[in-house]
Amino acid sequence: MSSLLIKNGMIVTLDDGGRVLEDHGVLIENGLIAKVAPLGTFRDLHVTELDAHRRMVMPGLINAHMHFYSTFARGLYKTRPAHNFQEILENLWWKLDKALSLEAVYVSALVALIGGIRHGTTTFIDHHASPNALRGSLACISDAVAVARLRACLAYEVSDRDGAEIAREGIAENEEFIKECQRRALTGDSFVRALFGLHASFTLSDRTLSSAAEKAAALGSGFHVHVAEAESDEQHCRSFYGSSIVERFQRLGILGPNSIFAHCVHVNEQEQELIAASGTKVVHNPQSNMNNAVGVADIVAMAGKGICVGLGTDAMTCNMLEEVRVATWLQKLHSKDPAAGFSEALTALLVNNARIADRYWCHKKLGRIEEGAAADLIVIDYDPPTPLDSRSLLGHICFGAAESAVDTTIVNGRILMKNKKLQLDIDEERLLARARELAKALWEAF
Repeated sequence: MSSLLIKNGMIVTLDDGGRVLEDHGVLIENGLIAKVAPLGTFRDLHVTELDAHRRMVMPGLINAHMHFYSTFARGLYKTRPAHNFQEILENLWWKLDKALSLEAVYVSALVALIGGIRHGTTTFIDHHASPNALRGSLACISDAVAVARLRACLAYEVSDRDGAEIAREGIAENEEFIKECQRRALTGDSFVRALFGLHASFTLSDRTLSSAAEKAAALGSGFHVHVAEAESDEQHCRSFYGSSIVERFQRLGILGPNSIFAHCVHVNEQEQELIAASGTKVVHNPQSNMNNAVGVADIVAMAGKGICVGLGTDAMTCNMLEEVRVATWLQKLHSKDPAAGFSEALTALLVNNARIADRYWCHKKLGRIEEGAAADLIVIDYDPPTPLDSRSLLGHICFGAAESAVDTTIVNGRILMKNKKLQLDIDEERLLARARELAKALWEAF
């Protein structure tokens, strides 16, 4: 791999010191950041140079909860109206996932991944479902990730809603793919990782959860599961199992430092304390929660209990900077306090998502610009009109950079987009044409 020097940018390190560096360069070698130093240090180097022209240079963004297959829901007008969360699932998502073919799984993922490149998202933690095209579905997504040259952690959504046999196949799909990713990691592959996917408490029997927990424990894997997204999920658990969702999951071995609980809109204080004690990660998805009218996760309270709260989009967008702005406004509105939620929302994206990703990409040091970290960086069209330093950084990102276009996206030292143009061997026009053909056929299921 060739070396690359990024120069003349405002370097936002997001390292432990939270430094903002002017007149510095970032030298990339062999997919890693080799040196961050004053520009004069690099005078005699003969390497490819990327001039950032005073724009903001920062680590690639991480989406901690995504559904690639949601690509084919965009513009879907044939669904019956839904007036609660259960109807949203039954009228839209559970029809859509059943209509997916393996080709549709691949195409939907690649379209979403390209969207990530365009918006500076370099790492995704995805949660997949396609019950009628189940076996091999994670391999199809992995193939799309390889073409896009991004990083992704994949999981298949195990559920009993389609019957016991589909649930068993979902467990097997996770088990086999986790083993494959573990083999790849041993050979140096740093792009694809895996978690054990579960849908939600209300679609999972104790038998299925116990089986999944046994397989995951043997593999040393954590889980990726929706938790208390709607109040009905929590009510179902208390009615059928006599406990809260988090208590049930604790009993069955689902909690732990390698597990992700998406949403957690309706977890009470006791559940938050269990999550915190176990080291389980929570991922907030504000736009999705608003769109589904399920409520607002109290990430300020969770952060106060020491929970690592990350940020995802639940497939509402590939743009993490858009999502973090919404998260900020929503926490203020929810608490009726204009001083609330600002640091918690920005920390979720800029700090905690990297902490979450580090659980799966051990030793890669994603989400920061420092020597030895993964060379995943973006250049944003933002030249600050007021002083930019560690004290003003969050304000600049939320109120300035988040509204600016991503110009350049780099992953593992390779430029994937430059001057807003993809640098990959992908015929995007042909891909989108095929996506429209697949979507048209898939929508017939509605």
